[in-house]
Amino acid sequence: MKTTYLVLSVLAGLALLVAACSPQVAATPAPASTEPPAVVPVTGEAAVNLGENDTLGSFLVDDKGMTLYLFTKDTANTSVCYDKCATAWPPLLTAGNAAAGEGVDASLLGTTTRTDGAVQVTYNGWPLYYYEKDKAPGDVVGQNVGDVWFVVSPAGEMVESAATEAPATEPPATEAPAAAGAATVNLGENETLGSFLVDDNGMTLYLFTKDSPNTTVCYDNCAIAWPPLLTTGDPVAGEGVDASLFGTTTRTDGTVQVTYNGWPLYYYEKDKAAGDVTGQDVGGVWFVVSAAGKQVTTP
Repeated sequence: MKTTYLVLSVLAGLALLVAACSPQVAATPAPASTEPPAVVPVTGEAAVNLGENDTLGSFLVDDKGMTLYLFTKDTANTSVCYDKCATAWPPLLTAGNAAAGEGVDASLLGTTTRTDGAVQVTYNGWPLYYYEKDKAPGDVVGQNVGDVWFVVSPAGEMVESAATEAPATEPPATEAPAAAGAATVNLGENETLGSFLVDDNGMTLYLFTKDSPNTTVCYDNCAIAWPPLLTTGDPVAGEGVDASLFGTTTRTDGTVQVTYNGWPLYYYEKDKAAGDVTGQDVGGVWFVVSAAGKQVTTP
């Protein structure tokens, strides 16, 4: 028995010695992610400068000359632009107090904390944003989009687009060309939005969520960007379009605009070819229209 215990003790000791002398296997670290972070980190304080053009005068830009905008649906020092809105209109973020360039009133600069904890620059209480379709310094593609996005003056006010006076030799401009006959409404389609209303040339038609049933509020600059679908008789329904949903509304200039399910119908000036849907979800207030007369939201 004693011999057995001695042998077991020796074996146990050898096992401990081998374990102690064996090289340790280090834990393998997880591979670094190849995906970019969801939010681009802010590496310093934002700078706000002034840009200028002949039409809008002076307006706020960042340190690279990219135009900054305000959103009229925001309230003082509070942003309501998130999700798809913030993708189209990225906020101007900062890691400290924003710096004021020449001509910018430093006393009007401030910040607001967004729901994700990021800090957004404000000016005169307005949260500031870029527009994804502005590609170069000085671009102002976002000006007056949806009648809710505007460049910002040095005084911290929205800058409205100046009306362009027509030359004296030209007849005064109208909001939209006079209708040449009864408007025809058909159905167009794409893989993203499904079926939606178009005119007889395949140009996309839109509704404006600020309108009320059979009443338009889109005039002046709005009607230049979003010309109404006019008619001089009862609209004609193409295949798949419900004729019972047609109606008309008389605009302030006496022209007659087509409505569908109570929604006044519009074109978008930036749609250049049949099937274009550039106006979809612009400003969160413009949408293509389904065959049932409802707004079609982007999936």
